[in-house]
Amino acid sequence: MTPSSNPLIYAHRGASFDYPEMSREAYLAAVEQGADGFECDLRLTKDAVLICWHDATMKRVADCDLVIADATYAEINSAYPVVTLEELLEIAIEHRKGLALETKHPVPTHGAVERELLKILAEYRSRIDEAGISVAIMSFSWFAIARLRRSPWDTVYLIPYRWFALFSPGHSIGPAVSAIKNLRRARLGHRKIFVWTANTAEQILLCKAKGIDVMMTDRPAFARTILESA
Repeated sequence: MTPSSNPLIYAHRGASFDYPEMSREAYLAAVEQGADGFECDLRLTKDAVLICWHDATMKRVADCDLVIADATYAEINSAYPVVTLEELLEIAIEHRKGLALETKHPVPTHGAVERELLKILAEYRSRIDEAGISVAIMSFSWFAIARLRRSPWDTVYLIPYRWFALFSPGHSIGPAVSAIKNLRRARLGHRKIFVWTANTAEQILLCKAKGIDVMMTDRPAFARTILESA
């Protein structure tokens, strides 16, 4: 991507500025707001269901004491209407939206989250290809990305600081928006850059100026307006 091109806009946990994060409503609203794709965080329940959920517990979002890894999907869903990975895939395929899927670590089941993710993606592979959407798997865990290196999917090592990019095991890198001010694409070769999380006009325009490939934002409609008026 050249600096004159606009980055793809991925809705961070859906259109989470306007709707409850990670909810079905937030992802459907992201479609209406013109997002090119969705970002979500993935955790594995006690009975091995992959759900879109950021925190290890339900306390912050649902004011509930359940721990995701220690609770079943039924228990979690009765406390708060969560979105499963399969449900998100159905929305993405129907509306032809790309996906950036983050596996959360550390977790007690270690690499089981990646194994289940790869299993589900394999089941959906033909439909994903038919819809023409891209899928990237992301993680802050160096070991998680290293485990996925030989998978058929793009892998994104999420990094809070720019210099860690040189040691990334992933095909692509995912720096924080605060780390890209002095970023030089030439040093990163042909790797794609996924930036999190650009919510202000200044951050959005910086992503454009730096030639970022994918920009994650809580505000897809606002981001679209800023980019199209630049």
